[in-house]
Amino acid sequence: MNAGERRAARHYRLRGWTLLAANAHAGGYELDLVLRRGRRLVFCEVKEKRGDGFGSPAEMVDAEKRRRVRRAAAAWLAGRPELAGLTIAFEVAAVRGGRVRRLPDAGLD
Repeated sequence: MNAGERRAARHYRLRGWTLLAANAHAGGYELDLVLRRGRRLVFCEVKEKRGDGFGSPAEMVDAEKRRRVRRAAAAWLAGRPELAGLTIAFEVAAVRGGRVRRLPDAGLD
């Protein structure tokens, strides 16, 4: 995991989430973080920017990246029937200046 992914994973863990996978490869693509809390399963794409220029980290997630995350999530879930029935969500964790901002509606759904 890179520094942004470690920071995002820590952010989630401190809020009661369990990290199921990090940098998992499935369906030919990578999932940055897969997390679970209760009956909710989150596939999280982590984007980090160090400076203030060139927009927000979340803007780095384009339509192609969203498609890849959805495809990887479906492949990852296919190999884990015990997780069937959980509520699935997609989020972007935007990391900038050491702060993590969760974007649950960042267009990954």
